[in-house]
Amino acid sequence: MKTIEELLESKGIRITAMRLLISKFLAEKKMAVTLSDIENAFAKADRTTLYRTLKTFEEKAIVHQIDDGTGITKYAMCEEGCNCEMERDLHLHFHCNNCGETVCLTEHKIPQIKVPDGFVSENVNLVIKGICDKCSA
Repeated sequence: MKTIEELLESKGIRITAMRLLISKFLAEKKMAVTLSDIENAFAKADRTTLYRTLKTFEEKAIVHQIDDGTGITKYAMCEEGCNCEMERDLHLHFHCNNCGETVCLTEHKIPQIKVPDGFVSENVNLVIKGICDKCSA
């Protein structure tokens, strides 16, 4: 497994203190986080810097965006080797209706879906909603 520094370098991202901090923060999380979660963790950081860092990470397939139906964009680290390709990298997400957490179910890939002729797929998102294992225990 690559270190955070090796990951950033392999994706052609210049290493800065903030990029290291954000990537380590995201790597430690077991659930998807919002921009507000990141802002709260780094209260002294500029919101624009945090947002730009997330966008850079997203463009370089280090993190992916999750639309879990709450109206708030969430972010999670991509698996090692992920390029966020629709054909092989997209996975299910689970949103808990009780605690509000959203987690990646990376072992469950979204099957490739053939759309009708003339249609062009640009993004696929599949969210399962229910009660997570912590809340159902």
